[in-house]
Amino acid sequence: MQPEPLPTSERPVVAIIGGGVSGAGVAYHLARADCGKRPVIVVFEPRAELGRGLAYETSDAAHRINVPAAKMSLQPDDQGEFQAWIEARDAVADDPEARQPDGSLFPRRQLFGDYVASLLKPLLEDGTVRHCRAAVTAVEARAGRWSILDDRGGVTEADIIAIATSHPPPAAPGRLATRLAAHPRFVADTTKPGALDVIRPQDRLLVIGNGLTAADVIASLAERGHDGPVTAISRRGLRSRGHAPVPQELFGDFVSDPAHSAVSLLRGIRAAIDTAKEEGISWHGVIDQVRAQGYDLWQALPVAERRRLVRHLRPYWDVHRFRIAPQIEAVLDAAVASARLDILAGSVADARIEGEFILCTLQPRYQRQPLEGRYDAVVVTTGPSHGGILDTQPWLAALAASGHLSLDPTGLGLACTVHSEAIGPSGTADPPLLISGPLARGTFGELMGLPQVTEHAFYVAGEIAEKLRTSVTNRHLA
Repeated sequence: MQPEPLPTSERPVVAIIGGGVSGAGVAYHLARADCGKRPVIVVFEPRAELGRGLAYETSDAAHRINVPAAKMSLQPDDQGEFQAWIEARDAVADDPEARQPDGSLFPRRQLFGDYVASLLKPLLEDGTVRHCRAAVTAVEARAGRWSILDDRGGVTEADIIAIATSHPPPAAPGRLATRLAAHPRFVADTTKPGALDVIRPQDRLLVIGNGLTAADVIASLAERGHDGPVTAISRRGLRSRGHAPVPQELFGDFVSDPAHSAVSLLRGIRAAIDTAKEEGISWHGVIDQVRAQGYDLWQALPVAERRRLVRHLRPYWDVHRFRIAPQIEAVLDAAVASARLDILAGSVADARIEGEFILCTLQPRYQRQPLEGRYDAVVVTTGPSHGGILDTQPWLAALAASGHLSLDPTGLGLACTVHSEAIGPSGTADPPLLISGPLARGTFGELMGLPQVTEHAFYVAGEIAEKLRTSVTNRHLA
């Protein structure tokens, strides 16, 4: 079935590639912005609904939002909208575990996707936003516009593009992907539907990685009845932290005299944590303040220091910033207490298939002697491979080859300006090509979780609206 062609019109066309929270957020806010002449907004997203993406399309009952519902919203100026939406619909009536003793809500992750989809629905029904349920296969610059080809045979001409694609899939370390690819219980990408179905209840499991994805995997398997031994290995053996027992006030000031090196920033954060402790405030309040001031902090760091921070300190930041929901924390605590879950600092030195088993040589971080382990299954949960984004979709690689895109020097995604305009290999910005969401993290710093993602979507929508108003990049308005 061929997609319906866009109506012939003098209206400018804005194409958003990717319809998860970031892309849906850009569409939503652009539809409500003052753009001068109302644009045609087209979102390319293969999924049935906008606003879900990888994170919020899951139907796994064990998957929870990692931020209290009262702090999640598509509206930067109304953080409580999602919780109000839940309460108005009694949307957690069938989920008694969602509400915590302090009254905070950590509902199933799919519910946030329902909320975002509900905001987009009226815009889709009245034609303000058009959902092209197709995957982009090629993007080419032609005569001052963009020509977008999709896998349904459609061709869309656009004046402005916002790239809001999903995170790249995880990359198995070393030669693991090649050596273990033939094993039926080697799971290299947990984002694929049914990826964990191959894991049996008694399987001895090795989980490579120990962040949010690892926590989700262990909790999901426990929900399905898995009670076999689990070893979770990561370079530093850092487990994702949980939330404070009670809400903490923001603490510290990191922008009045901003640090210009990774080391001085680390010293400042540690000093603030010590001071906060003396005042009865946990480290949560300090980290939340760093997150809130993250953009200004990041801008103050030279590129070399950003790279140093990513290389050495990112794992520590991730486990404190990206906290697990209380329900997930309880599962992990129980597994550790029963000695069913072993968390190890180290790396996988070697692996091979031997019959039905996977034999792994583990190199502990603080030991010379390696450990030999025999497992029934291995799951990779190392997180998105942002540095490999150009290799994930041919059209991205083609845009890079034609001079429109390049990798960010920090290895966190795609290079862009502080206006979110893509930067090509020559270092020149491409005003009608914007980057929205986590792929812009190298420029904007903290852009992996809410509310930063929704704030950035609002920002990108504003940048596009300004371009449309001033007619800088749009030949329709020239």
